[in-house]
Amino acid sequence: MADKIYIQNDNEKIELTGSALADFLDVQKEIREAELAKEAEAETKATAKAALLDRLGITADEAKLLLS
Repeated sequence: MADKIYIQNDNEKIELTGSALADFLDVQKEIREAELAKEAEAETKATAKAALLDRLGITADEAKLLLS
């Protein structure tokens, strides 16, 4: 991580400090946690889909044909 974090405000570069820095870092952490949760959900869905197709003994393309 960078030693200092800056924001741009009306062509003025401002260093984040104190509560503004803490708020910024909290938001960054929330964003990363949301991204990780989304990735985990997608992986869980893909695993469940693969397991279902395996139980049915068909491929994803064959499942698409059945649904069309």
